[in-house]
Amino acid sequence: MKTPCEIIVWNVVPIIRKEFAKSLIENHDLTQRAVADKLGITEAAVSRYISGKRGALEITDDGILEEIKESAKRIVKENGTTVIEETCRICRILKSREFIDGINYACE
Repeated sequence: MKTPCEIIVWNVVPIIRKEFAKSLIENHDLTQRAVADKLGITEAAVSRYISGKRGALEITDDGILEEIKESAKRIVKENGTTVIEETCRICRILKSREFIDGINYACE
């Protein structure tokens, strides 16, 4: 059985990063290199998120997707700590919507 932290690291964070990457590219016209710099990850990781090779689960809830767009706006404007704050904010939203079983014990 996986711990809640493992669930977050292996399942939730990649989904959030994928959605951030997609939003930054689609809504803010950033290159994969610029997205990588903003998110503090490699360009190769951004490529895997965009291609669907990483972060396989899909978020279909329009409300959550809107929150991710708002996070992307903040990430474009702010510094590196914003990525952490926004990742945690989206994680809390996913937790409140019971997006993944077991997430209720993490991200407190």
